[in-house]
Amino acid sequence: MPNKISCVIITFNEEENIRRTLNSVKWCDEIVVVDSGSTDKTIELCEEFNCRIYNKEFNGYGDQKRYAVSLAANDWILSIDADEVVSDELCEEIKNIFNDDEIKFCGFFLPRALIFLGKHFKYGRESKEYYLRLFNKNYGNFSSDKVHEKVELNGDTQKLNGMLHHYSYTNIEQYFNKFNSYTTNAAQVLFDEENKGRSVAAIVLGFPVYFIKNYLIHRNILNGMQGFLWALFSSLYPVIKYFK
Repeated sequence: MPNKISCVIITFNEEENIRRTLNSVKWCDEIVVVDSGSTDKTIELCEEFNCRIYNKEFNGYGDQKRYAVSLAANDWILSIDADEVVSDELCEEIKNIFNDDEIKFCGFFLPRALIFLGKHFKYGRESKEYYLRLFNKNYGNFSSDKVHEKVELNGDTQKLNGMLHHYSYTNIEQYFNKFNSYTTNAAQVLFDEENKGRSVAAIVLGFPVYFIKNYLIHRNILNGMQGFLWALFSSLYPVIKYFK
C-alpha cells in the first residue's frame, strides 16, 4: 500500500486474546505494542509477530494510547484493543482505501460488534457501535482521559462497513476483574474532579432506570441471557463507581 499503517495496541495479561488479535492485523506495515507489566505470555506471543514492544507503567487508558501513537513510525494509525479482531471484510475495505495515492479523509469510524460470554450480539446498540480507530496522527490523537478515552480529530471522517469484532469477556470472573479495574479508575477521576455532587438516593434510584434503558430500550432483551447479564452489569457500573 502506498499509504503505510501503524497498528497500535496496549496490553496487560492478554495471552488469551492477543494471538487472535495480532493475526487479524499482521497485514499492517508495523505493529506497536505498549505493555504495562504483563506476567503471562503476552510479550512472548507478541514477539512471534515481530511487534515493536515497549513497556510503560499504566497511568490511564488515554495516556497509554497516546504514548503508543507517539511511537508509531507512520502517520496513519489503526488503534485496536487486545481483545478486538479486524474482520476480513474490514481488512479488505481498508486496503482498498489505502491503495489510492490520495486519501480524502483524516479518519475513519469502524463499526464494532460485541461478543460477550461467547455470544455474538445481533441486536441493539452493542451489535454495531462506531468508534474512530483509524486516523492520521497529524490531525489528532487520543484524549488523555483515564477511562473512556476517545480520538479527538480535526478533520473530515467517514464510516466504514467492515466489522471490528470485540471479544469482550469469556467468563464472569474475567468480566468482574476488568469491571473492578474500570470502576476504580473512574472513581479516581470523580475524586480528582471533586464531582460527587449527586446524592446517594439519586445514584441508587438511577439503577433501575439504567437497567430499563440497557435491557429494553437498547434491545438487549433480544440477546438472550448474555443480553440480560450485559444490561445488568452495565447498569451497576455508575453505582459502583460512585460508591468507590
